[in-house]
Amino acid sequence: MDRLIHVSYPRETQGSIALCQRDISEILHLGAGCRRYKRKMRMMPLSRTARSIPIASRVNRFSYAIRNIVAEAQAVEAAGTPVRYLNIGDPASFGFQPPVHMIEAVERAMRDGHNGYLASPGIAAAREAVAADYTAKGVPISADRVLITTGTSEAIDLVLNALVDEGEEVLVPLPTYPLYTAVIAKIGAEARYYRTDPKRNWQPDIDHLRSLVTPRTRVLVTIDPNNPTGAVYSPSVRRALLEIAEENALTILADEVYGELGFDGPVPLLGTLDRDAAVISLSSLSKAYLAPGWRTGWVVLGATSRLNDTLAAMKKLADGRLCSPGPMQYAVVAALTGDRSHQVMFRKALAERARNTAEAFNAMPGMRCVSPHAAFYAMPMLSLPPGRTDEDYVLTLLRETGILCVYGSGFGMPPEAGSFRIVYLADPVELQSIYADIAAFTRRYLQQA
Repeated sequence: MDRLIHVSYPRETQGSIALCQRDISEILHLGAGCRRYKRKMRMMPLSRTARSIPIASRVNRFSYAIRNIVAEAQAVEAAGTPVRYLNIGDPASFGFQPPVHMIEAVERAMRDGHNGYLASPGIAAAREAVAADYTAKGVPISADRVLITTGTSEAIDLVLNALVDEGEEVLVPLPTYPLYTAVIAKIGAEARYYRTDPKRNWQPDIDHLRSLVTPRTRVLVTIDPNNPTGAVYSPSVRRALLEIAEENALTILADEVYGELGFDGPVPLLGTLDRDAAVISLSSLSKAYLAPGWRTGWVVLGATSRLNDTLAAMKKLADGRLCSPGPMQYAVVAALTGDRSHQVMFRKALAERARNTAEAFNAMPGMRCVSPHAAFYAMPMLSLPPGRTDEDYVLTLLRETGILCVYGSGFGMPPEAGSFRIVYLADPVELQSIYADIAAFTRRYLQQA
């Protein structure tokens, strides 16, 4: 007869269970077998027929041509051809560096121990500096309506997630900055493109814009000064944009990151034309303050009470990412309250490059280029041979010359339009050489068609 063994459970179970010795032996034997099985499974190779783990469908809706094309450039470099990068608007990559007082502010913040988490809307001093800057420029605002963000990229994501539901619509300019359409696609909304006209210096087509508004439209995106065209919108166009938004209860998402890089001087904020308009303005340290790698920007919600719920929603979303980079927020104060004389020299350098760029491309066969009025981008357009696309032209240019730019269809343009974006931050002498190579390539490309 088997001897009974009492196995005690922890006190909170208030009891024990009686097992016979044979049961214990079987349990021990089974346990040893499980251990041998686990060791065997760890040693077994994965099945050759195992399928890849599937990704979320939203990833297939997300596209960002400015970065996507870099993979092609890396392949060209791997084959031994040096690449000249004109695809990303990064002033630091071309020798333009932030002012010393901004660098010192970041260094001081680090040394003073400001390396932990911060309040999710941003430090008070940075928010107050942004509010004071907007107020001085004609848009009175309080610091509680300012959020410090991880560049304007995060600000775009916060605004669109706060305002737009799946299936709703956002009006974006054509061509557009591709992060807008990428985020819109990611959240399951629909981008509706309103035309801008190269024959009128890339000004928006107001009649076309009006025709696109539907009951599902929630947001009107404006990019002024414009990336990718370098356009600055006229006062009449800006007023018309405000009128359309007001008539249709739309929120304007005003991308004003290049506002201080107008060649004729800083471009006024859109909100100066109507202080009660539902305008959400974006800017950052990345462009006019030459610090794109610091990933520090801000979003400012207009004073109208109509945006109070939007502000609360954005703060709620911002809580989920804790805060934007800490020490760099101290540079916002230095940037907006300190010396900005570097911008005068930077604007002068950009204006020279813009003039040379337009002249060079307009002298090329089959090419036309509108002169930019701000920032550091131009969008030439080539009369393509039948059956060719902008992507074909840009990739062939890259593979034959090592010159990397971005095809216009990456900004929403029709592929057959032959458009592409140039970043003209390189030294003027280098740009002259690059443009000569593009001209020679373009002649061959058209002759071989």
